[in-house]
Amino acid sequence: MIYNYGNKNRYFFALIASCVWKETLILRTSNRNSLLKHLFISEKYMAKQFFIFLFCFFYGAVRTLSAQNLEQSIRAYLVGKQAEVGVAVIFNGTDTLTVNNDNRYPLMSVVKFHQALAVADTLTALSESVDHEVLLVTPEDLKPNTYSPLRDRYPQGNVTLPLRTLLEYTLQQSDNNACDLLFRLYGGPQATDRYIRSLGLTDFAVQVTEDDMHRDARTCYDNWSTPLEAVRLMEIFLKKSLFAKSIQDFLKTTLMECKTGTDRLPAPLAGTGARIGHKTGTSDRDASGRWTAINDLGFVLLPDGRYYTIAVFVKHSRESAENTARIIADISRLVYSSFSKKR
Repeated sequence: MIYNYGNKNRYFFALIASCVWKETLILRTSNRNSLLKHLFISEKYMAKQFFIFLFCFFYGAVRTLSAQNLEQSIRAYLVGKQAEVGVAVIFNGTDTLTVNNDNRYPLMSVVKFHQALAVADTLTALSESVDHEVLLVTPEDLKPNTYSPLRDRYPQGNVTLPLRTLLEYTLQQSDNNACDLLFRLYGGPQATDRYIRSLGLTDFAVQVTEDDMHRDARTCYDNWSTPLEAVRLMEIFLKKSLFAKSIQDFLKTTLMECKTGTDRLPAPLAGTGARIGHKTGTSDRDASGRWTAINDLGFVLLPDGRYYTIAVFVKHSRESAENTARIIADISRLVYSSFSKKR
């Protein structure tokens, strides 16, 4: 677990140090009034600072208790679940909560978010837009034994498409052939890995393509992340100007129009006024009957302007696909319920 309370706590500790330092000086001087004048400190000022100190203290205590309660609720909910579940949440860009974050979780198609950011970086460097047309999509690009709405739409291939369309296929519909086509055009998994590391992130790896994973299921573990590192990446995307504004806005809108995993993170948000953008990942069952990974990574925008980023990664689930999705949805509900009522 990680509890990080951002700027208010930094002010809180600085205030303590300031008050202690000033009071020490006061006690050591024989001319208290002269020192107060020198430091521009009055009794009224000290009283104000004391009340600010009390506010920060109790505010921090309440937030700590709230985070602890949420963590306990999540851990209690997970008791008896036949799966390894990792959770990370960052509230309003500062406060952080994690559960079971010390493990590596296979990303599965969540990696398409990482890939989209690397592609966008290249487009920005080349001063190109998402309307840039890619090379001809050939029949060889359209593998038959994988999930691919792109192949279903263009079964014969031999079509030229803009990057906008390929990114919509990967981010909204999680198309595996479109993903590997983008890997072929933009430096492979290694280029994506390098770009994400250039953002200062380290607790992840992107090493294999979708086709690699279909050829050898063991390679699913070569694309991995901790939940917190995935959420940190989403935070960077939301808060920093990484690309040309038109490209960054397009990616955000595309994530908010995701068509997969509606029974996961988005499920409890229906009718609340909250908006979500997210990217799912889903494996096949392994030889022992477990789902290698079923994931969801996203951001949630509340009507009052607050937001949070969240990852729920489920590894080695022996639950049904429906029950595994429900685990993600129920954790999403706990987080939303806790955060939406805090002010």
